[in-house]
Amino acid sequence: MKISDAVDTLKALAHVNRLDLYRRMVQAGPDGVTVGALMAATGHAGATLTNHLNVLRRAGLVNDRRDGRNIWCWADYAHMNALLAHLTENCCAGMPCGTGAAACAPATIKPKRRIRR
Repeated sequence: MKISDAVDTLKALAHVNRLDLYRRMVQAGPDGVTVGALMAATGHAGATLTNHLNVLRRAGLVNDRRDGRNIWCWADYAHMNALLAHLTENCCAGMPCGTGAAACAPATIKPKRRIRR
C-alpha cells in the first residue's frame, strides 16, 4: 500500500461516526448489512449516512451492491488487511518478533509522579 493510500484510509476512519459504521460492517461479516439496518442502528439521517458511506467507499474501505430496494454494504477486508500490513511492516524495528499477541506490543509508559505540595 502506498503511503498516500494509507493516509486517505486513515482520514476516512478519523471520524467517530464513520469509524462506528465501519466497525459495524466489519462485525457484520462478508455478507454485509443493509443501509436501512445501519440507519436504524445508528440513528443517522439518510443524507448523513450516505455522506459517511461515500467517504468510506472513496477510501476503498467499503463495497456495496443493490438488491431490489436494499443496498447492502460490507467492509473490504483486503483493503483493511493491506492497511494493517502497511502499519506493521516494520514492527519490532525489522527484527524477528516473538510469538503471541504481546510480541510486538508498544513499550509500557510509566505514569508520572504527582508532586504533593
